Amino acid sequence: MAPAPDEAIDLEQGLRQAEADLLRLKARYVQVQADQQRQIELKNRLDDVRGNLRRSKTPELKAELQQIQQQLETLEVALESQLFSWSGLREVFWQAVRFGGLGIVLGWVLRSIAL
Repeated sequence: MAPAPDEAIDLEQGLRQAEADLLRLKARYVQVQADQQRQIELKNRLDDVRGNLRRSKTPELKAELQQIQQQLETLEVALESQLFSWSGLREVFWQAVRFGGLGIVLGWVLRSIAL
């Protein structure tokens, strides 16, 4: 038995959405990897600059140290925000509300029947 035309359209739309989600996930994964690599490089450079700064306190080294620290903070925020997505949390929240509310209503119905 062949699927109804509406079901075929829904299936195609679902597949397109899944493909789009997969592409976004892959792009985000590549970005996270690049950010992590950049973070490692910056930490290594930070250690070098700190070592040089102990030997000679030049204004250029101090400025470079501040710039590297600022870049590291920016990368850490970017990495944290990429790992935590509000859209994923929103979906979980609404599922909890939906099924939790359904459980409460079902409990009230069963209680009223039992009494």
